[in-house]
Amino acid sequence: MAELSLKIPASSANLGLGFDSIGVAVNKFLYIEANLSDTFKVSFKDFALSVLPSDETNLVFTTARNIAGKYGKELPALHIEMQSEIPLSHGLGSSSSAIVAGIEIADHFLGLNLSDHDKVLLGCEIEGHPDNIGPCITGGAFVGYYQDGELFYYHLDLDNIGLIISVPEYEINTEEARDVLPNAYTRSEAVAQNALANVMILALHNKDYGLMGELMMKDSFHEPYRQPLIKEFDDIKKSALDAGALATVISGAGPTVLTLAEEDALDTVLQKLQSVEDVHHEIVSVYTKEGV
Repeated sequence: MAELSLKIPASSANLGLGFDSIGVAVNKFLYIEANLSDTFKVSFKDFALSVLPSDETNLVFTTARNIAGKYGKELPALHIEMQSEIPLSHGLGSSSSAIVAGIEIADHFLGLNLSDHDKVLLGCEIEGHPDNIGPCITGGAFVGYYQDGELFYYHLDLDNIGLIISVPEYEINTEEARDVLPNAYTRSEAVAQNALANVMILALHNKDYGLMGELMMKDSFHEPYRQPLIKEFDDIKKSALDAGALATVISGAGPTVLTLAEEDALDTVLQKLQSVEDVHHEIVSVYTKEGV
């Protein structure tokens, strides 16, 4: 019996117009079982994870030890068993889920009694962006701001909406995805993006998913620059929308593509997407927190 068992959801960040600020929790999970041990060690239950460090340099451990230091404590040596449904480096928050696992481990084994706000703040200090970390902790849709230690956020559940992820085999390096972005935007671009995002958030809150989906595809901050990195994006988007989807956007920095659809349209959209080859298409759902 593991002393601590964790189930951390994936996340899809940069949701529509929410560049570095809006994300959603997805029901694909990182599973962790942690026990006290003589040394820091990670055992991987999935071959795909074997590229990760199996010693104290693993991100889960470095995160937990970093937090221990912040509170003037020392993390005891642990053995963790790790299994994951979240593909690495594909825009579904695999690093964020590992960071959240480290936060939860520190909280449990050091008796920190952290609130969700504490956890999101600690995660933002490490990862930098609330839309990656936040959904892993709160579940549902997450809207947040983080800058220089200041954090504000809100989260809400999404009802009667389904998701499809389209996952190409190749990876996109996060730095590469950042490098294609411009260093500055014009005032008119910033004003327009801000106004559209405000309306999108209200549509999200009021569950007006038709309007929300329409607005999600009007991003000008990152999608126009990153779409060329995902050669299948145009075909995925056209196929999904032709089949009745509400929106198709890049998940995180890509290459995963996220499609939103009404629940009764998911099967039809998925069937249409199968025409886009060399991509794994899968129906998922928004994860609602039951206790991380």
